[in-house]
Order: sequence, then C-alpha cells, then structure tokens
Amino acid sequence: MSDFSEDTKPVRAGEELSEENLTVFLRSQLNTDGAIDIKQFPGGSSNLTYLVRLGADEFVLRRPPFGNQVKTAHDMSREFRVLSALSKIYSPAPKPLLYCNDESVTGAEFYLMERKQGVILRGENTPEELSTDFDLQRRVCNSLIDNLALLHTLDYKSVGLETLGKPEGYMTRQVKGWTERYFKAKTDEWRELEDAIEWLNANIPDETNTRTALVHNDYKFDNVMLAPDDLTRIVGVLDWEMCTIGNPLMDLGTTLGYWASPDVPQAMLSLHANPRVLMENFTRRELAERYAEKTGEDISNLLFYYVFGTFKIAVIVQQIYFRFARGYTQDKRFAAYNQFVDVLGNIAARSIEKGDV
Repeated sequence: MSDFSEDTKPVRAGEELSEENLTVFLRSQLNTDGAIDIKQFPGGSSNLTYLVRLGADEFVLRRPPFGNQVKTAHDMSREFRVLSALSKIYSPAPKPLLYCNDESVTGAEFYLMERKQGVILRGENTPEELSTDFDLQRRVCNSLIDNLALLHTLDYKSVGLETLGKPEGYMTRQVKGWTERYFKAKTDEWRELEDAIEWLNANIPDETNTRTALVHNDYKFDNVMLAPDDLTRIVGVLDWEMCTIGNPLMDLGTTLGYWASPDVPQAMLSLHANPRVLMENFTRRELAERYAEKTGEDISNLLFYYVFGTFKIAVIVQQIYFRFARGYTQDKRFAAYNQFVDVLGNIAARSIEKGDV
C-alpha cells in the first residue's frame, strides 16, 4: 500500500511557535531531551495541529488559530478534559499528555497528546485497493458508520462527562446558536442558505424523550484514521473540539452533510472531508439506514438532521472565510471559501425542495 498517513509540512508563515520557549517548557514537564523539530499538519482549518519532535520522542500539539477572537470556540482545556476521560473507554480517542495555559510558551493555551499512526482517506487521494474493490468500499463505509454508532452508545457518565453539555433543548440551542454564528460572520448575501436557516428554525423536531449521547460534531473520514493493514479498522478519531452531550441524530446529520453526491459541483466531491470514490458509490440514505440498523434510531426526520448538518458546515466554512477576509489568517486555502458557503446553501435548499436527503 502507498503511504496515506498524515503528512506534515513546514509551519505556515504567521503560525510559527517559539522553539526555544517550547523546548524549555517540555523539558521541564516531560522526561525527554534532545533537539526540537516542529512541523505542521496542514489539513486542519480550525484549531492548529503540529508535530513536535524532541529527540526521539514525538508528540502532537493543538492550539487555537492565530487571530482567534472567541476563546470559547477553541477551548483547549475543554478538549484536553474530554480526551482525558474519553480515551479511557474509547480507544480511537488520542491520549492527552499535558495542558498548558501559559500563553507565553506558544502565544496561546495548548495541549500535547500522543501521536496516532494510520491512514487518512481524503478527496481523490485513495489507496489503489480501495479504488478497485467495491466490497472493500462498502465495508469501509460500514466501519465509519458502525464506529459512530459505537460512540453514541458509550457510557459517558462512567468517566464523568455528564456535565459536558446540556441535553435539554439541545436541538433548539444548536439551530439558534449556529444561526447567530452565521450572521456574526456574514460577508456575502446567500439567499438559499438563509432560506434554509428559516426552514430549520421553523421545523425543529419535538425534543420530548429524545435520546442523548456523546456526540463528536465533526465526524467524517477526514477526522478518522484507519489501520494500514486493514482499512476497515478504525484506530483513531481526531478533532474533538466540538464534542458535547446531545441528540446523536444531529451528529449523524453532520456526517451526512459532508457526504457529497455526484450531482453536486465537482469541487465538492474533491474536498478533503471524505474520499471521492466512496461518495460516488454510496448514498447518504444508505449510510443513514446502516446507522438506523445498528442503533435502532428512528430516522423518519432525517431531512431535518441532514439540512442542519449541511447548514452547520456552511457556517464553519463561513467563519473560516471571515477570519481570512479580516486578515486574521493568510492561509490561501481559505480565499475562495465563501463560494463553498454558497454551494452548501444551494444543496440545503434543494434538499428541502425535494423533501429528501
């Protein structure tokens, strides 16, 4: 198999860390020595992730984006606490090692965690055996959904995560909260997306007796690591910054929101979120039915959850573009992100019109 592990690159301009400060801090906290080397994982678009080598040891460092204006949106201490508990009962969660709130070290709070090794499937970058084996494709898709179902059955109370979120009124808060975030970060007029926002606010399902679970809130192939010797085995799930307690179908909706279909603009199929070969061969409805089979959940309201997931992704993209437009980041990947907001709005509006995902 070709190497599809997570590649690192030199740190982007404007996102450098102080090697001197970090070396002093890590040597004071860890039983490690040697010269420091810092590289960056380039795939993320929210929190920044670095590979830190200190001598023979490797660590992963997570910190908020430069120019972050809302600390609660990038709470490193919260993410550290979640992983500290979750890694005890859910092996794909990386084990965190230490948290630092001294902003003089890297310019912001950060935490350090173990480095997991595995295959990450993205866009058109697909191992040959997956491109040619339909049965393997199906089993890999099933594994993605089965692992999400497993996450949603974890006894989060057993490790003290019951205070992580407020399940009561979760869907209402999510719709209204993401609506507010969109308008705070708005830069363009996207009529279809704002029509979808109105539809969502008017069609929130009855929240009486809805099941609650630990939800990832950004679950997709781009955040999943597969075993190199068995692509159907998930060895890592990354990026837990939005994890909370809530309705698991909202989590499923976000996963489906990332899943492009062949009838959307070609650029959507080539984005990093999910491998193109899988999106071309398996539908959102198939994924949802697999989830219902594994969990027993009622997916009769699937349209709402899918439209919400698509809308939420559009807001995340809009917030990233807002940071670029205001000069808080110079990452050229984000220069055309406003166009993806438009496309996602059109996808949501079209789904509402046809009444299906």
